[in-house]
Amino acid sequence: MKFEGTDQYVATEELRMAVNAAITLQRPLLVKGEPGTGKTMLAEEVAGALGKKLLRWHIKSTTKAQQGLYEYDAVSRLRDSQLGDERVHDIGNYIRKGMLWQAFEADEQVVLLIDEIDKADIEFPNDLLVELDKMEFSVYETGQRIQARHRPIIIITSNNEKELPDAFLRRCFFHYINFPDKQTMQQIVQVHYPDIQQALVREALEIFFQVREINSLKKKPSTSELIDWLKLLLADNIPAEVLQNRDSRQAIPPLYGALLKNEQDLHMLQRLAFMARRESR
Repeated sequence: MKFEGTDQYVATEELRMAVNAAITLQRPLLVKGEPGTGKTMLAEEVAGALGKKLLRWHIKSTTKAQQGLYEYDAVSRLRDSQLGDERVHDIGNYIRKGMLWQAFEADEQVVLLIDEIDKADIEFPNDLLVELDKMEFSVYETGQRIQARHRPIIIITSNNEKELPDAFLRRCFFHYINFPDKQTMQQIVQVHYPDIQQALVREALEIFFQVREINSLKKKPSTSELIDWLKLLLADNIPAEVLQNRDSRQAIPPLYGALLKNEQDLHMLQRLAFMARRESR
């Protein structure tokens, strides 16, 4: 059972090796990289390629590790007891299974995505050390011992918003997705738009990477922004000749709102265009 990439996802050789190494070692795969480099999509494509069910656990700043195991709804039980509901005699009726529990009890091996783990507080990864290592946990309220029937393939993503604990990192296989070069990016574009004119792609990539090279940008455009930009260029029938225009007075790319996501970066590009116009006089 090996991941070789898919027709819908361009995976580099290093990324394919990382996925297969994590599967062989039976360790979670920790994937880092810039936003928009396909970290979340990787789990979807691995599940699809291997014919596995995908479970998604999207992490927020308020998410607690316990929610991945289970949650006990004491409020509902109290309410039902006041109403005389017979359900209160079975505490299991008020145990809500989390994503890890669902992955552990699945009849077949599943792929579990723990998405953006760095959004939670610093103790979140530490609170999952035993569960991810031993693949088991206890339900305090019922005394149950939940053990994984089949060890899930776990893919954990991080945008590097905060450092992860060393004890957690030791239990993972790590891979950093480098931002795609022009050749890889061209393959990605081809997957999304197989019939697009190559002249338009070349000029769009030229502008895209030039914008990314501006060091003072607050947010550099990512792969997803490029795909959106190309979609707009195609929808508006903007020819490659418009992008080929090197007139300094037209230094702002058309439909720039797909590439630039805040006013500081737009002002920066406008200042650079103004300076280019002055130098060209």
